[in-house]
Amino acid sequence: MSNQLSSLEFFLEPADNARLASLCGAFDEHLKQIERRLGVEIAHRDNAFKVTGQPVQSKAAEDVIKALYIETQTLKGKTKELTPDDVHLAIAEANCLEQEAPSVWDKEVFIKTRRGVIKPRNPHQSQYVANILRHDITFGVGPAGTGKTYLAVAAAVDALERQEVRRILLTRPAVEAGEKLGFLPGDLTQKIDPYLRPLYDALFEMLGFEKVERLIERNVIEVAPLAYMRGRTLNDAFIILDESQNTTTEQMKMFLTRIGFNSKAVITGDITQVDLPRGARSGLRHAIEVLSDVNEISFNFFQAHDVVRHPVVARIVEAYEKKEEAERIERAEKQKAREAERFANQEKSS
Repeated sequence: MSNQLSSLEFFLEPADNARLASLCGAFDEHLKQIERRLGVEIAHRDNAFKVTGQPVQSKAAEDVIKALYIETQTLKGKTKELTPDDVHLAIAEANCLEQEAPSVWDKEVFIKTRRGVIKPRNPHQSQYVANILRHDITFGVGPAGTGKTYLAVAAAVDALERQEVRRILLTRPAVEAGEKLGFLPGDLTQKIDPYLRPLYDALFEMLGFEKVERLIERNVIEVAPLAYMRGRTLNDAFIILDESQNTTTEQMKMFLTRIGFNSKAVITGDITQVDLPRGARSGLRHAIEVLSDVNEISFNFFQAHDVVRHPVVARIVEAYEKKEEAERIERAEKQKAREAERFANQEKSS
């Protein structure tokens, strides 16, 4: 796996609005399907396309898009309406879901804490840890259970104990996962604790409850909601932004510009679980597109088979992906039926 993302720009020729509409699908559903399956970001304007992701996956996505565009034109020169099934088959035929294991997997990559040595369990985790150690800013993107947050916290604890940084700062946006929690009693710490509990859990496991409490009292470890980062400059710190898919583009920019000298930042998130209000764009998605060409930043993408929790978790992730795929196909078919009905009504009225 490459340390950096690859951005491929290309044009689909000849430019044809009807064929482009068929390729993209209603509300860009076909492009989103390719994004989800291959872990890439696709931007387009008319017949100009830009694919951002790991080099192998980006090239695969480009090949799939070009192949599908050819498929949109029938032998008689008419436009073929692509379906989600066509997109699925094109991806499968491209055989692009298989990735080569990164060479770093063959090397000893591990993190030491007082509670023991934490070793990566698969190639993607190994590459992720190596990138955290090498880069000042690292993104970890993928489904729940792939170790993104846990390994980031372990790297932070390791850096603190080796005195590479003076403090650890853990933050995440205070966004409810589909619930309205309403008024929460207590002081500020008690109000935000429910949002930050996963970060506390990882710290307690690595350092122990009493030591974590002491470090928090001394402000060596700080846990705070993202909104409280504005206006600060964070020097000599290891900063982790968790659940970054729930940041807005403005919040993500604000966070990234807080990073000061001798600081390291890890940003984790899952772009399939955005809890922002409808219409708001995820700051994580935007950052992948904007920052892909910045050499000092590394991007790491995890997939369902990288889940290291109970084995059933990986199957749960895959089951949800299949269900969402079926629902997208159903929506596309209903949309197609509505368009056919509308066309028929127009024919009758004329």
